[in-house]
Amino acid sequence: MKTQERPVVGVGVIIIRDNKVLLLKRSVYLGRGKWCFPGGHLEFGESFEQAAKRETLEESGITIKNVQFATTTNDIYNNEEKHYITIFLISEYDHGEARIMEPEKASEMDWFEWKDLPSPLFLPVQTLVDSGFNPF
Repeated sequence: MKTQERPVVGVGVIIIRDNKVLLLKRSVYLGRGKWCFPGGHLEFGESFEQAAKRETLEESGITIKNVQFATTTNDIYNNEEKHYITIFLISEYDHGEARIMEPEKASEMDWFEWKDLPSPLFLPVQTLVDSGFNPF
């Protein structure tokens, strides 16, 4: 496996609904079996808000509103030789019923209270939690 030459930019979307956040259990190679927010890679020419709305709809079938920048994490996956900068955004649930839209990428999805997040968490989410960040 070739080591990345530069970090990749990821987007994680913290969606708030009824004092809970939406998490997906990953089925893909990087982070398989770990819980994360909807999200993915920032595409060329895309704003953070556009990426958040696109990824949320693609992965969960819901729309979001009031998207705002929250923070970033800087994570290195030593075993996989990958380096990610993750841009976290906070948003509010807008419309739709959350469901797994990409079963090849996620096996489970549910709403969780911040104080009761499932484990294990995907590295950027764990870094976020370990930093003391709280979206509420």
